[in-house]
Amino acid sequence: MKITNCLPSGIALGVALALNATAENWANWRGPWFNGSTSETNLPPAWTKTENVRWVAELPGPSGATPVIWNHTVFVSSTEIATQSLQAFAFDLVSGRSEWTRKIADGYRKDEMSNYASPSPVTDGKTVIFFYGTGDLAAFDVAGQELWSRNLQKDFGDFAYQWTYSSSPMLYGGRLYIQVLQRNEPVNGRGRADGPIDSFLLALDPATGRTLWKQVRPSDAVAESHEAYSTPIPFEFRGRRELLIVGGDCLTGHDPDTGRELWRWGTWNPRHIGHWRLVPSPVAGGGVVLACGPKGSAVFAIKAGGSGALTNSAIAWSTEQDRQTTTDVPTPLFYLGDFFVLSDLKKCLTRIAPANGQVKWSISTPGMAKYEASPIGADGKIYLLNFRGDVAVVSATDGKILQQIPMGDEGDDRIRSSIAIAQGRLFIRTNRKLYCVGRP
Repeated sequence: MKITNCLPSGIALGVALALNATAENWANWRGPWFNGSTSETNLPPAWTKTENVRWVAELPGPSGATPVIWNHTVFVSSTEIATQSLQAFAFDLVSGRSEWTRKIADGYRKDEMSNYASPSPVTDGKTVIFFYGTGDLAAFDVAGQELWSRNLQKDFGDFAYQWTYSSSPMLYGGRLYIQVLQRNEPVNGRGRADGPIDSFLLALDPATGRTLWKQVRPSDAVAESHEAYSTPIPFEFRGRRELLIVGGDCLTGHDPDTGRELWRWGTWNPRHIGHWRLVPSPVAGGGVVLACGPKGSAVFAIKAGGSGALTNSAIAWSTEQDRQTTTDVPTPLFYLGDFFVLSDLKKCLTRIAPANGQVKWSISTPGMAKYEASPIGADGKIYLLNFRGDVAVVSATDGKILQQIPMGDEGDDRIRSSIAIAQGRLFIRTNRKLYCVGRP
């Protein structure tokens, strides 16, 4: 693996020692606050493929997984095209040097739209966990020593998805959580035939991989609308800790200790349309939780703190009258007290007040390429990445486009990895490269 280190060798140690002790890590795909934002500041206002680039690591294949960062280590999931395999990597944050590489499993993809390396890794600084659409789950210590591994399809049956499983694992409160929201019957030969197919939330011991509990999550959805590619999101409101799960035409909150369902709201799909698979994860802020209906449908803000089966009186507001504010793939961002909804279908970014759904500003996303990577908020700016690897830097205050920076290579397409920000640096993943960007 080739590493291009753009940092003068004589100051690498000094940079390592000078890292801001209060700088935040990026431990999961939605960052330190589980909402796409970070308190990091003093990021570079502009860069190119060479200017303000600390290092570049070449990767052996594409992946939608977002890098995760803890202190001086960057963890990356990837495919390897040459061997048709799934790989895990660790890089030194300062130099970009490869610290270790592990092959997790054989496999590349089962459809033309994505590959098996879409789930992002997750870490708590002691253990780093990699998960793939094949069901392969592997845990390492930060030095690369394998702690345990297992395959969830072997343990719980083949995943019943029309497309490729891509929910990311989540560490929270000393437990590892994984959701499988799947069809209730086999599809295209996928899904167990020896028993019922349940959708469920799973809790594991991150130290051993042992199953702590499995909570079945029923729904009234039909066909493909059972399928969700979202990730469970931790949330605390008025002293109550929850895991938020969205998919199967409904939004639910769960007790993280037991998996018990605390409340449920639904639906954005009252006609039971059968092809409304769900991609965006939930996001919370300002006393509400957002559930984003697919295929250009509305965004719903559900009042936090509910119990039991919620009626539509729990809807604080929705965008049913404003179908510009929608998202089919990107998960919204909560930053500076507001939501930022990126529409891949309507090609716009909108800032919305959580209290009433008021649109503060809305802009068209620049360029012709599609944006499916989720928006990131830091340093007063919103960072977007499109299919071709172009980064758009947007002022969070007024929506002004501050920079458009091409980072992709010729032929790049379907770049979906969200930008990660940690330790004063941006980590931008294209199909075959990982860039570390920071001020000199």
